[in-house]
Amino acid sequence: MSRTVWAILAILAVAFAAITGLAVRRGLLGPEGQSAAIGGPFHLVDQTGKPTDQSVLKGKWNAVFFGYTYCPEACPTTLLALGQTEKLLGAKAADFQTVYISVDPKRDTPKVIANYLSNTSFPRHVVGLTGDDAQVAAAAKAYKVYYQKVGEAAQDYQVNHSTITYLMSPNGGFVCVIPYGETPEQMAGQIQAAMKQGPHATSCRA
Repeated sequence: MSRTVWAILAILAVAFAAITGLAVRRGLLGPEGQSAAIGGPFHLVDQTGKPTDQSVLKGKWNAVFFGYTYCPEACPTTLLALGQTEKLLGAKAADFQTVYISVDPKRDTPKVIANYLSNTSFPRHVVGLTGDDAQVAAAAKAYKVYYQKVGEAAQDYQVNHSTITYLMSPNGGFVCVIPYGETPEQMAGQIQAAMKQGPHATSCRA
């Protein structure tokens, strides 16, 4: 294939990525460019070992993020950003919580998650959830989240997974996607814009 053709393909790829990224930032597309409904019933246990379902979302604005405690970068980065976002919300932080759902149930027991989320730089209003393989898979399916174990080792392995955060309303409805890499200021702005719309908000734009 000629260099000219390769150059054209490269330009098209960059353009597609830019358009898709913009659509995700505006909440127009879900993960993998799909607009299917996000969210639904789940049955997990929280960091205290208490059985928990989707009712944990009711009455709060929720930043729902799927990750795992052994995650080297995306998970701690997102939780650190959400911790700062919580502070930026001021008094409104009382109506906001982070819901962290593990995609590594084998290692992420409630005790492990509780210890992980005790990091004082992470959100203070946070619910950590885990379960058995089937329960986690069902929750991930409801939220259109991708995850896959990498490696065959019993303990020393990684999990590839979606890195976006979903903002869910106090009614438990999907509001928008918050892409990985947003600053706390950007996150807080989107959450505040949704809050102004009320519990039936459908976007993070003012």
